[in-house]
Amino acid sequence: MTWTSEAIDHLLGVPREHERLEFKEAKQQFDTTKLLRYCVALANEGGGLLVLGVSDRPPRRVVGTQAFTQTGAIKARIVDALRIRVDIEEIAHPDGRVLIFEVPSRPAGTALSYEGAYLMRAGEELKPMTEDMLRRIFDEGRPQFLLRPAMSEVSADDIIRLLDTQGLFELLKLPYPADQSGVLARCESEKLIKSHGAVWDITCLGALLLAKDLREFDGLQRKAPRVIVYRGANKLFTVRDQMGTKGYAVGFEGLIEFINSQLPSNEVIGQALRTDMRMYPELAIRELVANALIHQDIEDFGSFVMVEIYTDRIEIANPGKPLIPADRFIDEYKSRNERVADLMRRFGICEEKSSGIDKVVALAEAWQLPAPDFRVGERHTSIVLYAHKAFEDMDRKDRVRACYQHCCLRYVSNQKMTNQSLRERFKLPETRTETASRIISDAVDEGLVKLDDPDNKSKRYAKYVPYWA
Repeated sequence: MTWTSEAIDHLLGVPREHERLEFKEAKQQFDTTKLLRYCVALANEGGGLLVLGVSDRPPRRVVGTQAFTQTGAIKARIVDALRIRVDIEEIAHPDGRVLIFEVPSRPAGTALSYEGAYLMRAGEELKPMTEDMLRRIFDEGRPQFLLRPAMSEVSADDIIRLLDTQGLFELLKLPYPADQSGVLARCESEKLIKSHGAVWDITCLGALLLAKDLREFDGLQRKAPRVIVYRGANKLFTVRDQMGTKGYAVGFEGLIEFINSQLPSNEVIGQALRTDMRMYPELAIRELVANALIHQDIEDFGSFVMVEIYTDRIEIANPGKPLIPADRFIDEYKSRNERVADLMRRFGICEEKSSGIDKVVALAEAWQLPAPDFRVGERHTSIVLYAHKAFEDMDRKDRVRACYQHCCLRYVSNQKMTNQSLRERFKLPETRTETASRIISDAVDEGLVKLDDPDNKSKRYAKYVPYWA
């Protein structure tokens, strides 16, 4: 498109950068290697814009750039390095020169790389593409894994026998059809089955979500979630090791009930009754288990979603690295398995709007639990939910992590963290103001939070925002 000053002004108003849009000030220059890396990442995401001469933090404004005055030369350099044609436009904005790189999408079935690195955007950062993302790109042209047959050429009666179709209609809150053809039509419209004349294929999506028994489907039994209960705070003594058998959707409530039945509880004595209080909020368990099922690398058949219960914590892990940095789970969202996410949302099992982790963090605060710990390993992503721990028993890492998450939670709620709000999070009296200030100072030193107004010198009345705000 042909860009104008008015179009630039309109672009400044976007709420935030994303996978297909990047702003850089580049007042004097911009590194060519960095430019090539951004072109690769944008192309791998389906194409997008790199805009130079605009501040990359809101409220954005045009600052002007002197980078790449010879646009023909840099266009030729991009073609030589990446073998893609990037259109470059110079706009004489009233506030300065703006340079827009319009990066096309990569060719189908091909992931672009630069100096051996396959890059993608993760929030506002460049990250190596995950194994499953690369696998998905290289498989383009083939049916998506979830739409491939889990079982081929089955009869209509076999579908009713193998899939919990009654559960499907209950989850969708629809009446069960009076005849078999209505059941099959709904299943096919949801891409759970695929017609081949007089016979059918059950897709991997249909089996994973609705299977009465995943062991009936070769290759998918290893995708069932596993729950392990240990005696103590380590793996030395296993009390129970249970592998699921049902599909994710139809077996979800049973899975959550089983996990809750294995969790430690405390007996609370009221005026006349004794009641058991679980050590963890059930809603947090639901959100974390649903997230693990939905965001797993579903084509990694060497591992599965695993819930490990210890006396002092519960760890929920799924195969695959996350598509966004772990410290942005609270404010960012990118679904790895869109079809699974869409159906699980419509079933009422999860929300597809990035609020699940917000709820978990808010519940941890309400229940006075240590902040959840988000961990990324070589092949797994795990979230650790800790049992109650008194403030005095928390170490520096516990307190700083809670401070950062509290700051993020306040920010996404259109509020700012203060000394008072952090004291309320830890249930500290006003006499512990200095303690809260020390925790905030540690979080600032680690680059996790920053002053909302750097000119305010009062620690007591200062307001703070996450580093990325």
